[in-house]
Amino acid sequence: MAELAMIKFKIAVLLVVSFFVVSCGKQSTQEGNRVIYWASNNTDEITFARALVTQWNSINPARDVLFQPVPEGQSSEEVILAAVVGGTTPDLYSNMWQGDVELYAKAGKLVPLDTLPGFMEFINLRCDSSVVKEVTSTDGHIYQVPWKINPIMLICNNNMFKSLGWPVPPKTYSEFYKAAAQIKKEGYSGSYLTKWIGYSEVIETWWQRLFDFYPLYLAASGGGHLIKDNKIVFNNKYAIETFRFLKTLYDNGYFPRERLSARQDPFLSSDIATRFTGPWEIIHADRFKPEGFEYSFSTLPVPDNSKGQSYTYGDTKNIVMFSTCKNKLAAWDFLKSLVSEKGDYLLLKTTNQLPRRNDLTTNPLFINYLNDNPKMKPFAEQSKYVKGPDNCPVLKEVFDAISQEYEACVIYGRKSPEQAVNDAAKAAEIILLQ
Repeated sequence: MAELAMIKFKIAVLLVVSFFVVSCGKQSTQEGNRVIYWASNNTDEITFARALVTQWNSINPARDVLFQPVPEGQSSEEVILAAVVGGTTPDLYSNMWQGDVELYAKAGKLVPLDTLPGFMEFINLRCDSSVVKEVTSTDGHIYQVPWKINPIMLICNNNMFKSLGWPVPPKTYSEFYKAAAQIKKEGYSGSYLTKWIGYSEVIETWWQRLFDFYPLYLAASGGGHLIKDNKIVFNNKYAIETFRFLKTLYDNGYFPRERLSARQDPFLSSDIATRFTGPWEIIHADRFKPEGFEYSFSTLPVPDNSKGQSYTYGDTKNIVMFSTCKNKLAAWDFLKSLVSEKGDYLLLKTTNQLPRRNDLTTNPLFINYLNDNPKMKPFAEQSKYVKGPDNCPVLKEVFDAISQEYEACVIYGRKSPEQAVNDAAKAAEIILLQ
């Protein structure tokens, strides 16, 4: 299979990581038939996972779970790739990027969860039909449980906008341009521009497009696809409008082309008025904001003629069961405890990450949390209108093609939005045929 060949090709450059994971896997599988569970090595998620596993093991001593943070590596995605090829995967992994699932499903490395008893009843209770459809593979099976999301929204410096006569953040492209021009006019220090309406990392890396182009494309298109039925469908007016919007921001000096990431936080120092970000920003902003600094979250700007709800990228991470799992029913039972009402509440309380469930804004348990943490409310409301990445085994390569044209058009202005989107679509079509 082409997809399996691609996995093997990728792993060729990861032999050192693979050897490390193989060694780690051999140590863990010697423990017998217990369920091996890997989670993110993020500190808060380690705290969450340990608490939940401890509770499970105290109640189920005969079906104990061994928890391990995903081993260290250049990225968790590369470590998982190494484990897949090395045959040293855990039974369950709860930090799988949704965009990688189709790759592993096509290669036969994941358990089709819809073959487990009670799965479809479970997922239809947890998720809306649109989410169930989104996570259904092209072969008709479901290989992942939607678990957590971090919706990408616009964080706004309330003080900067109010000083310019904006009581609420700009909602449309034209409003965004108008506010940007005002900020630029006020932002000169001598001959140097020191303030901008926003900023996005000017790097070509494919995953950066998940935090600028892709959420804006979803907002413009009402949650549209890049790839559908194994066909490229993003050569459309929404992608062109998104490229043109971002290109205009750079061309007019409303976004800086210089890298601001090495500076003191440009948002908290009021060098920029907005940033594309997720709920993880709350803890950081509250900890380091200067006295009197006020901020809020808003939906992403959309084209002036947009109607309906504004969608965004959900930064989706899901739970999968690898085909190396020997005790699938025990792993399934533990998985259900991970995403139970109590498990999701513990996730929310411990990590400030939203569980992807359809009662987030109606269940009293979660409502109480949101009332105690009002900055999370906009993300909870936005959670009804998020999308994950499309099902495609070469999705990263498609995003890489988009990112190369993004750089040529948006950052450096070497191509028109129409030409850049068309060229990205042609390159992506070739990738799909390989």
